[in-house]
Amino acid sequence: MLSEQIHPQLHPLAPDHLPFFLAPGEGTDVLMVVMGIFLVAIVVWVGTLYLKLHSLPERMAHKSEKLQFEIVAILGLLALFTHIHLFWVAALLLAMIDLPDFGTPLRSIAGSVEKIADVRSAGAEGGSEAGSPPAPHAAESPENTSSNAAKAEASDHV
Repeated sequence: MLSEQIHPQLHPLAPDHLPFFLAPGEGTDVLMVVMGIFLVAIVVWVGTLYLKLHSLPERMAHKSEKLQFEIVAILGLLALFTHIHLFWVAALLLAMIDLPDFGTPLRSIAGSVEKIADVRSAGAEGGSEAGSPPAPHAAESPENTSSNAAKAEASDHV
């Protein structure tokens, strides 16, 4: 009996050689450990790939220094946390499109208007006394405008 427990007999229909992936009854299943490590590695790799793909619009907008970078980043975060893929598509489209720069010309216009306003106010202050409002220009006075128009009309009839 003792010899049968130490060297158990194989079933008569069992093959003489068993494949490597069958675990022995008393040992560790090596294939299961290898597949577990492989599965964890694949999950980490797919997660990294997903996050890289998900941040694609933000990286595109950042590399090209787009004005709408913040909007693209917010749309990307909304798509990540809400799983609404339309936000990601909108972020990708915004990252690819060059929006015209309206800010620079408007700042230039505002600066020019400020310079003009400073020149006019400096000219008006230089010609008038301190504390008194600047004198209105002749063209800005409504009485002068209507009288000039009447004079011009009368000279046309003569």
